[in-house]
Amino acid sequence: MKIYFVDTVHPILWEQLSKNSFYCVDATNLSKTSILEIGNEVEGLVIRSRFTLDVSTLIKFPNLKFIARSGSGLENIDVEYCTKKDIKVFNSPEGNRTAVAEHAIGMLLSLFNNLKRGDEEVKSGIWKREENRGIEIEGKTIGIVGFGNTGEALAKRLQGFDCTILAYDKYKTGFENNYVNQCTLSKIKQQADVLSFHVPYNEETHYYFNEDFLEGMAKPFYLINTSRGKVVKTDAVIEGIKSKKLKGACIDVLEFESSSFEKIDPAFKLALSFLKEQDNVILSPHVSGWTSESYVKLSSVLADKILAAFNS
Repeated sequence: MKIYFVDTVHPILWEQLSKNSFYCVDATNLSKTSILEIGNEVEGLVIRSRFTLDVSTLIKFPNLKFIARSGSGLENIDVEYCTKKDIKVFNSPEGNRTAVAEHAIGMLLSLFNNLKRGDEEVKSGIWKREENRGIEIEGKTIGIVGFGNTGEALAKRLQGFDCTILAYDKYKTGFENNYVNQCTLSKIKQQADVLSFHVPYNEETHYYFNEDFLEGMAKPFYLINTSRGKVVKTDAVIEGIKSKKLKGACIDVLEFESSSFEKIDPAFKLALSFLKEQDNVILSPHVSGWTSESYVKLSSVLADKILAAFNS
């Protein structure tokens, strides 16, 4: 089977496939047009987010047997079309769930303890202790919306902080245990001190967090988003910061990222400028799932899934 690597991933995937008689082709330097011109040859695609695999693109690959998406989100792939054409779609949320969970906690700890501001001040010779007094996670109620791979991983790591963990998932039940309370979204809105999103991006979750959601929160709270940018409406975040209903935000993914997650839409320049100026907003460049370890695990998970499907 001829596999085209459209994006760069950890070489363990190439190694494992080659070892099992798959013929791998480096297409990372080929344009989308060039790849489409040889679409008849392509039997497998390995991709991150370089371009969208919609119907108009997928029909150029008549012999395509699978798509391997390094990462979790499948919003750039027409999964419905793939199902109709018996094209298997693999992703690897198991590979970076630990990275995302640890990043979310890291951002929250930084926000709660004013680490960013304190670091900048000390390096500038400014020594403010009382102004940088922090708060603790212990005793807080953390609301997790979406209890898949990353939501569950976050809950596991929060249990050592002696906080109350509430989790809601529209499509999953029966996951309550000794440290997670399965509940309704309404209960999270009533009780959460911290709200963390771990849902995929689709039509249903577009602007999941918006002005109405903000208004529905019973008390001032902190927001974490490590899922997808358009799950959270930026205008609602800005409104919450200005009204102080939102006490702070940890945002790894921004609404105005490009589909490849590597550029910012200039139309959102003012909104981004506002967020950058806030001491109670922590931003990172869509890297919550990017660790040295997850780089390996993302490819290892894909290798296992592909080989299980085609080499058994």
